[in-house]
Amino acid sequence: MSLEIKIPEVGESITEVTIGSWLKSDGDYVEQDEIIAEIETDKATQEFPAEAAGILKIKVEEGETVEVGSVIAEIDTDAKKDGASSSSNEASTEKSADTSNTESSEGKKTGEVKEMNVTELGESITEVTLATWLKEDGDYVEMDETIAEIESDKATFELPAEANGILKIEAQEGDTLEIGALICKIEVMEGAPASASDSSEKKAEAKPDAQTSSGNQTYATGHTSPAAAKILAEKGIDPKDVKGTGVDGRITKEDAEAAQKTAKKEASKEQKASQESGPSYSGGISREERKEKMTNLRKTIAKRLVSVKNETAMLTTFNEVDMKPVMDLRKKYKDQFKEKYGVGLGFMSFFTKACCQALKEWPAVNAAIDGNEIIYHDYCDVSIAVSTPKGLVVPVVRNAESMDFQGIESEIIRLAVKARDGKLSIDEMSGGTFTITNGGVFGSMMSTPIINAPQSAILGMHNIVERPVAINGQVEIRPMMYIALSYDHRIIDGRESVSFLVRVKELLEDPARLMLGI
Repeated sequence: MSLEIKIPEVGESITEVTIGSWLKSDGDYVEQDEIIAEIETDKATQEFPAEAAGILKIKVEEGETVEVGSVIAEIDTDAKKDGASSSSNEASTEKSADTSNTESSEGKKTGEVKEMNVTELGESITEVTLATWLKEDGDYVEMDETIAEIESDKATFELPAEANGILKIEAQEGDTLEIGALICKIEVMEGAPASASDSSEKKAEAKPDAQTSSGNQTYATGHTSPAAAKILAEKGIDPKDVKGTGVDGRITKEDAEAAQKTAKKEASKEQKASQESGPSYSGGISREERKEKMTNLRKTIAKRLVSVKNETAMLTTFNEVDMKPVMDLRKKYKDQFKEKYGVGLGFMSFFTKACCQALKEWPAVNAAIDGNEIIYHDYCDVSIAVSTPKGLVVPVVRNAESMDFQGIESEIIRLAVKARDGKLSIDEMSGGTFTITNGGVFGSMMSTPIINAPQSAILGMHNIVERPVAINGQVEIRPMMYIALSYDHRIIDGRESVSFLVRVKELLEDPARLMLGI
């Protein structure tokens, strides 16, 4: 019998998918629930499992875009792994009976099937993208073992197995999944099957060059971490040419950077050889172009930024701050602060405290629009923009208004480290009421930051530059910073936005008021 394999429903708003890659070739024998392909949507990548055991016949090639419900392959369920027809069923059955006792001693199916769904990841997160499967369909997995990576528009997260058993993949890499959607199933087992160790040995023999330090190859071997993939893509380096040193042979950011340097050295040698052989075409000026596929994360970010511009009445107001009082205070006490608390005294704690105090006085800046209602927050959950290899993320400092300087600095450092390591949870990036972004660390003089929806305002910090200013009728050189407040004019009026920014300026230019709360 020939079984048609169709693209299932992968989300309410998803109407088509792209065949990212086939993990099995046309004519291969596949087991039920074994991962045979990866499919992509505009939000995620998902694995596609075989619905039955048999010979695979591919109908749609890699890179093609098909609608939900389309047939992408067929499986001849009458065919057997060794090529025999269904007439050999009796021999197979006898062999199975002879070995059943041995298998049951190694691992036994309980009959229970554990369904794994996309869990609640945060208040504003409604969908995620399945980035990478670290296990193949049909693999034996253990409880809490990482089997996949999922992405939101803010971060990448590991997906642990919820039971011991055989993995049956329901969603493919690149698929966009709504909260609650089915990702995979696990046929629960008591004990590991003998085939689990046999499979590892066969893989190790088949690809000795990709073995890890432990001698066993896994699905992660040769796969790139999100940060590494970005670096390799930017430099045009094929991951196949890079040897991974991470867990199970995974390609890490350090591996990608090392490969990047190697590629630069080789390019330099080629250029030198070309120059020695004579003048190159057009004097060595390159006219080459290259195209790179936009990541699902970047697509999501792009859509949301355009949405904010189109759906809000965004406006920006500016002011400037004399940073000398803050800088003098830091210079005087930073060593004692570091010695006592173990963290440095940075500018972000001053700005966060100043914003929290100003938000209490101007609550509309800390509010959000929900349909025909305005939600006012009696707390300040401040989102801090952090630059990472994958892009900008905004982890949240909860109840920042109740924290002291040490608490704010410690929390910002903790979140920044997790962000750069790609280990932030959805909860740590969801639910902020106001955002602060510091473009000054990159040398920005002035900008108009875009609101982090559904929030209504964002404060932009910029570079500190010594400029001549008038102080009490005298011209003095002071360290000045431009600050910008972008806000949604639908909820925040000009009086409130300007007054908020002036209040922040006053508090920063007289930091003693921050300590006293006046």
